[in-house]
Parts: sequence; structure tokens; C-alpha cells
Amino acid sequence: MIAVVVLIPVLVALALWAFAWPAARTAPRDLPLGVAGPAAAVTQVEQQLSAHEGAFEIHHYADEAAARDAIENRTVYGAVVVTAQGPKLLTASAASPLVSQLLQQAVTTQAARSGTQVTTVDVVPAAASDPRGGAFGASVLPLALAGVAAGAVVTLLGLRGVRAAGALLAAAALVGVVAAAIAHSWLGVLTGDWWTEAAALGLTALAVSGAVAGLAALLGTAGIGLGGLTVVLIGNPFSGASSAPQLLPEPAGTIGQWLPPGAGASLLRSVSFFDGAAAFGPALTLAWWAALGLGAVLLGSALKRRTEDRDCAPVTTAEREPAFVN
Repeated sequence: MIAVVVLIPVLVALALWAFAWPAARTAPRDLPLGVAGPAAAVTQVEQQLSAHEGAFEIHHYADEAAARDAIENRTVYGAVVVTAQGPKLLTASAASPLVSQLLQQAVTTQAARSGTQVTTVDVVPAAASDPRGGAFGASVLPLALAGVAAGAVVTLLGLRGVRAAGALLAAAALVGVVAAAIAHSWLGVLTGDWWTEAAALGLTALAVSGAVAGLAALLGTAGIGLGGLTVVLIGNPFSGASSAPQLLPEPAGTIGQWLPPGAGASLLRSVSFFDGAAAFGPALTLAWWAALGLGAVLLGSALKRRTEDRDCAPVTTAEREPAFVN
């Protein structure tokens, strides 16, 4: 009874910390931002942006075309281009509608002080049916829950070894197809290649389910709770899916990209809106999670089989031979 009374407040405190702390501390931190134009004008813009101490990581480009390429390659979130008609702000709401809004506010405020107007161009727009990115951000938690559920069901049903790994792979493939059908075909939240998006969604689910089942194979049913808490209470709020990793307080943004929800959100953005640009890193992270999880499932099955074989081995006693006297 004491354990229950103490455990519930601890879990509530952990959930409030994980979800409320990043939301309350949302602000740009070393946010990649490009600047292009004549050297003298670029220096002035950079000095104005430096007034936001620690907010932006400035990248210099020769002209507007180079800045657009950097945005499309996901090197920067946006760029300020100095032209004869005035400053032009290039954004990518597909990368993060919230970042796009913050850049518009920051650049417009600086331009208003000097009496100039800013022209804003959305280079890579978000889906028309999800301009604020709310539906995209909400897609992370269902994938995490689906992965946790798959890993838990495989464990509780007693599947082991190759059968468990096969069930996890099949479940992840089905989750990817169903999620793509809902998010892309029905809701119109995603706009990229359908099968590539399904693969990204399925790989995210496999990374989570493999981790949960792998921990359970090595630690027992306690591994389900450990994996679920890590993915849902840490991975989901630290993913930056509804904002951006650079808007979260450190080290939440970095940790989130090491966990399946954050890596899955970054991969899905890349394949859905940016033709796969910057997809290698998050795809590799998910692949490692999936490979290590499935490897732990196979290893745990082998160790348990060896223990069972040892416990069930017949005990042999040496047969006594009669001894002759003298």
C-alpha cells in the first residue's frame, strides 16, 4: 500500500516534468538560419539577429538560390535574403510551422525598427490540410503506443525467438500501411511518396516494439514497463514533432532525437516534404533501435532455452558395483 501511495505521485511528477517542462521553455536555441546578400548588408542583418543571444546559428550563402537549396536540404529552417527592394524571408513551414512563425516575428520586428517591410516566401509549405502541423505532431504518440502494445502482446503471449521477431516485423509493416492510409490518403497530412511514408511509419513502430520486447526478453515483464515509460514519457515529449528539436531546452532536444519518436518524426518530415533530404541520420537511429531490439529478443530466447534445458536435464548417479572382500 505504501508503495502504491508513493509510486503514483512520482509517476505524476515525472509526467508533468517530461511534458510541461519542454513546453514551458520553448524558445529558439542555436536554430540554423541562413543569411544571403551583399556582404555589407549581410553583416548588418547578422548583427541584428545576434541581439537574440544564443537563438540563431547563422549560415552564410552567396545568393537566394543557394539559400533555397539549403532550406530544401534541411540544412537551415529559413533564410533572410537582402535585396534592393528590402529584406526577404524564406521559410519552410513543412519543417516546423512554429519555427516559421517565430522567424517571421523576429525578422519583422527587426525590420520594423529600421522602417522596412519584409516579404515572406514559404519555400516548402506544410500540407494544406494541416497548416499548423497539429495533426503531424499528434501522429507521434499513436505510433509509440502501437509499438509498446505490439512488444507487450508478443511478450505476454509467450512468443519467443524467431516467432516473436516475425510477429514484430509483421505488426510493424501493418502499422505502417494503416498509418499511411489514415495520415496520407484520408487526412492529407502527409504529401510525399505513399510507400516511403509507410516504410518510415513502420520502421518507427518496429523500433519501439523491438525495444520493448527486447527489454522484456532480457528483464522479464518489468522490461515492458521500462520500455513503455522511456518511449511514452520521455521519447514523446522530447521528440520535437510539434515544434522542433532546437526549440526544446537542452538536453531534451538532443535526447529526443536519439529515441524512436523523435527520430521517427524527423524521418517522416524528410520523406514526406523534403524528398528524403536529411533522412539518413534518423533512419539509421531507428534501424539501430530495431536491430538491437530484435537481437535482444533472439538473445533472450536463447538464454531462456539454455536455462530450461539445464534445469530439465536428468540427474545421473553412478551405479555402485559390489566390492569383494579380500
